[in-house]
Amino acid sequence: MRKIIPFILVAALTACGQSETPQKTNASEAKIPTVEELAANPERLKELRQQCKTDRPKLGDVLCNRQAEATRKRFYGDRETPYTPPKESPRV
Repeated sequence: MRKIIPFILVAALTACGQSETPQKTNASEAKIPTVEELAANPERLKELRQQCKTDRPKLGDVLCNRQAEATRKRFYGDRETPYTPPKESPRV
């Protein structure tokens, strides 16, 4: 009897494990524009930014994350430009 109890517990815990989520197909991700495409189109980027604020579950995390990355990329640029301070200090 004592040998059966651990076996039943292991079987029950195995049956209660997390189920696997289905993998997304590459066809659905192929329709999502890349970060570079979004960064090159500011009108589309502005539209997606508003849609992601209001209806993120419908659009999906992949698209909204790419939109956020494209917005960041447009804001910061390529980070190749060095900082050049002004020649005169600001007047206070």
